[in-house]
Amino acid sequence: MSSMNHAKQHWEKLYATKEPHEVSWTQARPAASLSIIHSFALPKQAPILDVGGGDSRLVDYLLDEGYENLTMLDISATALAKAKYRLGERSQRVRWIEADIREFVPDTQYAVWHDRAAFHFLTNAGEADQYLHRVLTTLLPGGNLILGTFSTSGPDRCSGLPVRRYCEQTLAAQMPAGLAKIDCLTQDHITPFHATQSFLFCSFRREVSPLTA
Repeated sequence: MSSMNHAKQHWEKLYATKEPHEVSWTQARPAASLSIIHSFALPKQAPILDVGGGDSRLVDYLLDEGYENLTMLDISATALAKAKYRLGERSQRVRWIEADIREFVPDTQYAVWHDRAAFHFLTNAGEADQYLHRVLTTLLPGGNLILGTFSTSGPDRCSGLPVRRYCEQTLAAQMPAGLAKIDCLTQDHITPFHATQSFLFCSFRREVSPLTA
């Protein structure tokens, strides 16, 4: 079985057998992600992509705030189905993509590429580099990347899988030319089981070159 098929089976089983209060990443309100998105002062029509969003509630809050061009991507069809069910009729205002991010071929560009807790599962350096180059070519000039990963004080595994932990310097050093760091912050996430996980959130901007200005 290929690693991609194995990953899909892993996440489909997890979402089929676990409820939000039974998985570590659940947040009642994605405060850090929302704060960073607000800092960009985007128009409500700005295209926003949430990678690995699963059935998280970021999309709920963005819809509540009037954002009109939202895309949710996840490897798990079950996770997306749960989010659609929760949103009800509002789910029709969101574009849903079932895909492994390692195979995702975007057909549009985005003002924001948001990823909380998906990128750190790319423990292979080559896959991480490919991911970031895809981000670079998918963001609009002046567009923004938000990455939330486990910090160096965070766990080294999640949901039975190894992860790659980052500090501000190592995450910034991973970026290809053309993605410039804006800011970083650390946040302690309290899981539904009352454990503490240390996260690093960093934002980056796709630089505007004379050819893309």
